[in-house]
Amino acid sequence: MFSCRRRGGGLVQAGGSLRLSCAGSGRTFNSYAVGWFRQAPGKEREFLVVINWSGDSTYYADSVKGRFAISRDRVKNTVSLQMSSLKPEDTADYYCAADDIFTRFISGGSGIKYWGKGTQVTVSS
Repeated sequence: MFSCRRRGGGLVQAGGSLRLSCAGSGRTFNSYAVGWFRQAPGKEREFLVVINWSGDSTYYADSVKGRFAISRDRVKNTVSLQMSSLKPEDTADYYCAADDIFTRFISGGSGIKYWGKGTQVTVSS
């Protein structure tokens, strides 16, 4: 249904920026909420942010609020995550996901229908 891409390389210094993109296909992608999660080695999956199907509603985890920004382009069928002011603790595998239930993202991701492949992000100190 969709794939996850990364721009700018997976290794960045603390304070730097990186952009991740999630590309979908067809009308189904545009009718779903899309969000991002991450999982660091030895840690549980962490919800980061979600955007609703129309793009006019978002919800951020406190850990990334003010530093990460999600957006979607319904013409290009993409959802992007702009990550700024990166910290070493942001190091993890990042995953995009899609579902028609917005609250599934906020509650941790259980039951989400579609998951993209992870992409590694490493932030050096």
